[in-house]
Amino acid sequence: MKVWMKRIFSGLGILLLIGILYAAFAPLPQDEVLPPEKWGAGSSSVEPAYSGLQRDFPATNETDANATTPEKAELGRLLFFDPILSQNDDMSCATCHNPDLGFSDGMQQALGANGKILPRNAMSLWNVAYNTNFFWDGRAATLEEQTNTPITNADEMAGSPEEIESQLKAIPAYVSLFEKAFESKDAVTYANVQNAIAAFERTLITNNSPFDRYAAGDVNALTPAQRRGLATFRSAGTRCFECHAAPTFSDDSFSVTGVPDLPGQEHDAGRAEVESESLDGAFKAPTLRNIALSAPYMHNGAFATLEEVVDFYAKGGGRDDGVENVDIHVLGFDLTEQEKSDLVAFMYALTDETNLPEFPESVPSGLPVVAHVENPARETVSQMNAGGTESVSTSTHEAVTLRVEKGQSIQSVVDQALPGDTIEVPYGIYKEHVIIDVSDIKFFGIPNEEGQWPVIEGEGKGADGVIASGNNFEMAFFAVKNFTSNGVLVEGAKNVYLHDMYIENTGVYGVYPVRCTDVLIERIEGTLMNDAAIYAGKSENVIIRDTLTYGNVIGVELENTVNGEVYNNVAHDNTIGIFIDLLPQLPSKVSMYTKVHDNLVENNNGANFGKSGTAVSLIPPGTGMLILAADHVEVYNNTIRGNKTGGMAVFNLTIGFSEEEIDVGPNPEHNYIHDNIYENNGYDADKFVKDMLGQGFDIIWDGTWRRQSLRRAERFILLSACFAFEEFASAVV
Repeated sequence: MKVWMKRIFSGLGILLLIGILYAAFAPLPQDEVLPPEKWGAGSSSVEPAYSGLQRDFPATNETDANATTPEKAELGRLLFFDPILSQNDDMSCATCHNPDLGFSDGMQQALGANGKILPRNAMSLWNVAYNTNFFWDGRAATLEEQTNTPITNADEMAGSPEEIESQLKAIPAYVSLFEKAFESKDAVTYANVQNAIAAFERTLITNNSPFDRYAAGDVNALTPAQRRGLATFRSAGTRCFECHAAPTFSDDSFSVTGVPDLPGQEHDAGRAEVESESLDGAFKAPTLRNIALSAPYMHNGAFATLEEVVDFYAKGGGRDDGVENVDIHVLGFDLTEQEKSDLVAFMYALTDETNLPEFPESVPSGLPVVAHVENPARETVSQMNAGGTESVSTSTHEAVTLRVEKGQSIQSVVDQALPGDTIEVPYGIYKEHVIIDVSDIKFFGIPNEEGQWPVIEGEGKGADGVIASGNNFEMAFFAVKNFTSNGVLVEGAKNVYLHDMYIENTGVYGVYPVRCTDVLIERIEGTLMNDAAIYAGKSENVIIRDTLTYGNVIGVELENTVNGEVYNNVAHDNTIGIFIDLLPQLPSKVSMYTKVHDNLVENNNGANFGKSGTAVSLIPPGTGMLILAADHVEVYNNTIRGNKTGGMAVFNLTIGFSEEEIDVGPNPEHNYIHDNIYENNGYDADKFVKDMLGQGFDIIWDGTWRRQSLRRAERFILLSACFAFEEFASAVV
């Protein structure tokens, strides 16, 4: 019997054994099984398309019970502008949601009945047809339900449903409009008031901005500054796209950014007031479409300009002011003044008022309609958005090979490419970053006579080496070095092939496909990343094979990804070799169906130099493989050796996150770990593990074993452990 087992059992005896058995066999809450439509993994990119930036909009929130018709929408438009819905006949929906002001009101905090100052900023209504919850705190589940609060709340319009019905029935024009819209007699009801306004609001669609035209193939629709800003927007340095992804540029989940309460204002707990288990101060991420028209910004209008918003996020949101539960993606970043200006310029490129509704000259009640308001932002928009208007036709384009010639930049040649083309880059050192938004592109380096690949060099200043979004993208035969955010970022694409590259010191990630579908990564060598050398996140159908990673915090990571396979990789001298995880507060809510096999994972004992405040910074050095909250993972035929804290670890998400932060199933379930070779793991455990367990082990897991399956050398048969302590000593609950 090992010394540590003798010590434990001499001190605790049968009580410890009972506790272990209870932990193993006690009922555990099953995680909710999400239907595939709620997984959130993979690309939503349109295919075929000129660029991978074209994304399918989600289904609208229209219901069969209230299908939108032109008659309903027109009735809803009149009601939206009619003050008759308010108690004093002096406020309409348009009072706080003026179309001229981006369907906001231009004020820091909205004004309600009798000049009452409301606690929050009036949200824009553009593209509410795609929302799944409403208000800053998500307290309404449908557009129809949403209409009730402003109409009836005593501090807002203060209307009475009964009085509204009575007044509308007394107006023949409204009676006729209701009967026509709802195709029935006695159609004037408060419920139909809600239905009509919701039908109108579902017509407020914005989808033809300069960005949309650029994504569709109008290469001149964005100015050079806006194109640079788009790259910054997509960077893992700023991570804007995490909460504001195309095509809606919004997110129906709730995050804490740490926006300060206004002077004299009571603290606003946000979502926590609606859902007690939510984080204090969590709010919905609103759409950025038409954002330039709807200042001021944030849930309480704390910031007057987009520049102020960027500055707020650059300093790490509320972290700088002591807010402790700020979202893990709000970490702060460094931008030059030019980069900040470019980022704001890109947000102006999300402006489109093609479907701007007309103000009615009058409404059936005869009450005055809200007046037009001069919005100076419109003039700035017209100056910023000076791009083209025509899409590029590629139907007759014959694919060609474009080569970067001496004196040319890579980007200048990329900008000439059309779908189907191949871009060749001869050996050299190229001090630039490259943006490829066109689909069906092959991007190849041409080695010199010594076999050296061309180098894309960031000099420690550039954010990302290569950013690509086109579908059917292949990149190979490059060295990418010394960037601050990523080496190669591919965002939102389908059919991605990254191979035969050397990535060094590129900040967060080396190669980084995110929100992608059908990804193959092979023969990549990656070192010196402060997160993962090879990472695929929020994606589906990912293969990572034949890679070499060392000197990183993480060698290989699959995060919130479905259908992954990781095999024939060598991961050594990282903080952790291979990491399969499900993290909270992300658009993808699952991590499942991954196979990890035939890898060599050894001596991953490097110091954790992950950025403070990130999830990766919590990982103890000396970890071979870690499964964190992921489901249906099979791990087999791997050699795991020389990892000083532990060879194989399986943990519940609560090991690193509070219950309030967790919005996914926290338990690792239905995992199968078998036929691996373990050698010399756990010999000098990290202090965190040592304090918790006393020492390191080949296998560490947290007791959620009932839904795991471990075989042969990894068997966790606790009844046998009662009589064979040597076997049980290879693992710890």
